[in-house]
Amino acid sequence: MHHHRAGATIDSSLYLAGMQAGIPADIVIEMIRMFSYKVDFQRDLHPGDSFEVYYDYYYTPEGQPAKTGDIAYARMRLGGKDVTLYRYQIDPDQPADYFDAKGQSAKGMLMKTPVDGARISSGFGARFHPVLGYTRMHKGVDFAVPTGTPVMAAGSGDISFMGWANGYGNFVVLNHGNGYATAYGHLSRFAPGMRKGGRVRQGQVFAYSGATGLATGPHLHYEIRINNSQVNPLTVKIAEGRTLGGKELREFLDQRLKVDATIASLPLETKVADIATDLRQAKVK
Repeated sequence: MHHHRAGATIDSSLYLAGMQAGIPADIVIEMIRMFSYKVDFQRDLHPGDSFEVYYDYYYTPEGQPAKTGDIAYARMRLGGKDVTLYRYQIDPDQPADYFDAKGQSAKGMLMKTPVDGARISSGFGARFHPVLGYTRMHKGVDFAVPTGTPVMAAGSGDISFMGWANGYGNFVVLNHGNGYATAYGHLSRFAPGMRKGGRVRQGQVFAYSGATGLATGPHLHYEIRINNSQVNPLTVKIAEGRTLGGKELREFLDQRLKVDATIASLPLETKVADIATDLRQAKVK
């Protein structure tokens, strides 16, 4: 097993910058999941921002890449401000989580954006519909991404609808409980094994973006619904995750200091990315 401290300057998307720095795709996808609760990839990310990640990687005795390990630490520098996350496992029988430097969980109930490397092509509100030719209420947000870009579940939940829905094209609705649901339209296809009634994890790739239904070009239509009413995904307040305290916080802070010391002793493997790409190489987990 080898430890890597790698990073890059971001000139287009986080995914591309990671790939250009030689970081395995699975690690980059995990990093996007980690930050998708804290970072709005449309509004917070600008050319010249940067990131670094400290992760494990396993090799065969012959030196061939075998499999990825865990991310122990990752940092994004956005407009001169750092967003830093550390891996910490509270319960050995439960999956590890990521926390900021003060012990606040990175996870919210819903991700801010279910795709990376996207730009907003149409916001929430009244707009002139380019296909229908008249103005009507647009009750979601459109993210301009290439066809085939993996779409991640904004929160854990059940697939309450999966199929064709007229203007939405291939459409998925996820029920997250407590009156919350998210909807995804114009999909090119669904990921293997996905079906109505199935369960998805937060951050899991369940479909791929496209231009099905009433769409002038490839994009993802994304909605957040509260008690069956669409709300603006960019402004809705979503519950935050847990904050560590007591013995757990002391253990986390001790572990964090050890990680910081290790990172400071390692060289940063880095180079600048300067062309655009998408997430089509990502594996479905």
